[in-house]
Amino acid sequence: MGEDGTREELARFLRSRRERITPADVGLPAGLRRRAVGLRREEVAVLAGLSPTWYTYLEQGRDIHPSPEVLDSLARVLRLTEDERRYLHILTFGAVSNPRPLASDLSSEELTRQLVLSTNSSPYPVYGCDVYCGLIAWNRAATGYYTDFGQLPPERRNMLRWLLESPLAKERLPDWAEEVRDIVARWRAWVTALGPEDERLRRQVAEFRDLSPEFGRWWDGHDVRQTRSRLRRLRHPTLGEQLMRVVSVQAADFAPCMAIFHLPVLSPDAH
Repeated sequence: MGEDGTREELARFLRSRRERITPADVGLPAGLRRRAVGLRREEVAVLAGLSPTWYTYLEQGRDIHPSPEVLDSLARVLRLTEDERRYLHILTFGAVSNPRPLASDLSSEELTRQLVLSTNSSPYPVYGCDVYCGLIAWNRAATGYYTDFGQLPPERRNMLRWLLESPLAKERLPDWAEEVRDIVARWRAWVTALGPEDERLRRQVAEFRDLSPEFGRWWDGHDVRQTRSRLRRLRHPTLGEQLMRVVSVQAADFAPCMAIFHLPVLSPDAH
């Protein structure tokens, strides 16, 4: 779908959502001579704090560029679900700004935990992280290939922290510098949605700088890498060196958490 097509789809989507909202839903009188289905365009505009003409242009599919804040204001007035709000952002920007939890009977952390623990019988490591690299869960194999994270204090159960501060990490990952630099670049891309004002992120970056001068150099280098599969060499204390493919898995209902699977590689020459 080209740019014109996405603008037209955005216009159709807004009209369909507007037409399902009644005046009573937003505290407006229906009126005796009302012909419009749902809300009028000017009513949506006023409730969202927009110019009626500007909003009309948006519904007509014209080449105008709403900000994420404007879209969220429209989402509030039109009573969009989080799925619909995300769709609005994707149509406009190609990506979601400020993703919020989707409706679910389980939290994103609990879903990630259950997914990881379902792999306890696997001989290959799997662990789950939140957006700050905090470890949510890990299977038995992960304790052998990495470490028994359960023996760490809860506040130190963080994959990136462990890689930076534990001498064992350099034993377990023969290509430690290359691997951690890659993880830092992925993490920078991953936390973009948090924004530079996220206090926990700023505090964590400062702590990692204190732990490792390498982290400071890599973070200041501003390298970014999108999440993709990658080959990783691991040194198991009894099985020796093993080459595995690391695959990060994320779904909308447990974002921004992520589960990291390790798949066997049959040939060292695999790509």
